[in-house]
Amino acid sequence: MGLITQTNEEYYAGQKAYTIIQGSSQKVFSTSFDLELELSVDGVSNSNFNLEYSTDGINWSNYIFVNPTVQLEISVDKKTITIPSSAPAIGSTTATTIARITLKDYAKWENYGGYQYISFEDIVNNFLVAYVGEDKLIPKVKRTDVMFHAKRGVQEFNYDTLKSIKSQELTIPPSLSLVIPQDYVNYVELSYIDSSGVKHIIYPTTLTSNPYTVPLQDDEGLPVEDAFAENLEGTSLINKAWRQANQNNIDGQQDWNNVGVWDWNWWKLMYGERYGLDPQYSQSNGWFTIDEREGKFSFSSNLTDRLIILEYISDGLSSDLDTKVPKMAEEAMYMHIAYAMLAGRQNVPEYIVNRFKKDRRAALRNAKIRLSNIKLDEFVQIMRGKSKWIKS
Repeated sequence: MGLITQTNEEYYAGQKAYTIIQGSSQKVFSTSFDLELELSVDGVSNSNFNLEYSTDGINWSNYIFVNPTVQLEISVDKKTITIPSSAPAIGSTTATTIARITLKDYAKWENYGGYQYISFEDIVNNFLVAYVGEDKLIPKVKRTDVMFHAKRGVQEFNYDTLKSIKSQELTIPPSLSLVIPQDYVNYVELSYIDSSGVKHIIYPTTLTSNPYTVPLQDDEGLPVEDAFAENLEGTSLINKAWRQANQNNIDGQQDWNNVGVWDWNWWKLMYGERYGLDPQYSQSNGWFTIDEREGKFSFSSNLTDRLIILEYISDGLSSDLDTKVPKMAEEAMYMHIAYAMLAGRQNVPEYIVNRFKKDRRAALRNAKIRLSNIKLDEFVQIMRGKSKWIKS
């Protein structure tokens, strides 16, 4: 039996159609989607699918689950819906009705391209079948131990091997601050988007800094405490000054018709200096800093109302959707778990531990090469520009 279980209708259209015979009571709808069906408490708002019905195949209506906990039962595999006879009828009771399960857009996107991944659960199950048992190096092991090392492997691989980069499209508000994403581990790149959709990199800066604490002080400079002997916190004056700063005085974007070398203060107009220009300051894309105190990204004043894209790294464990491994790195995951299990056990010969350590390193290297996705045609196209002569 093949590994693909979805029909073309389920994969491309995100739906599955059924015919309900007139007079039937209990309805069972089985699907082969690669994702689980989810029903919210009210049966509508947070469900990842709609149950629709029609008598002519043209005009469709949503089936309303008045009390999902009673009227709807979802099987263990979360892919079969059973509506008991006590629930309201679907469509007409006097004519044959067509019903269909339609995935919502975000569920369709989750369903697309899923074949390139293997689930975390399958990784654990396959390891237990292939590497654990009688006459094997690992005769027995707790499933929880395998899950622990598998999760650690997902985390480590997401940092430098897997396609772990996420992105968000955001608009910088007048406060010049954006909250760090919930599953954020480290940033990759921040860029603002111009009217043509082209990215312009926003760089981190050392020109300013965000204080971690801002204690209020009395006239003698001592922290002011509340009734519980805790220091009172104030508003950062450094952040306020940075947000109100004229960025032209930093990046050098001046009106040169009004400023000349004969002006007595021409040399201190900008940090980027007219002579000996410093590239880290002489750019107009703007800057950002990370405010650890507030858990936010802070931006320079010239980025107000800018549309930006935030690219960042997650550890792959924040949600069930993230906890999956590309099939190109599947073998590396098995080698990682095996090495971690053997290295943490007593009475395992050192040569066996070293053997699996080398196997893990080799499998991880192969996974990085495969996932780097280098295409020869694309590489050649880029290198063609390197052959141009630079004429003076």
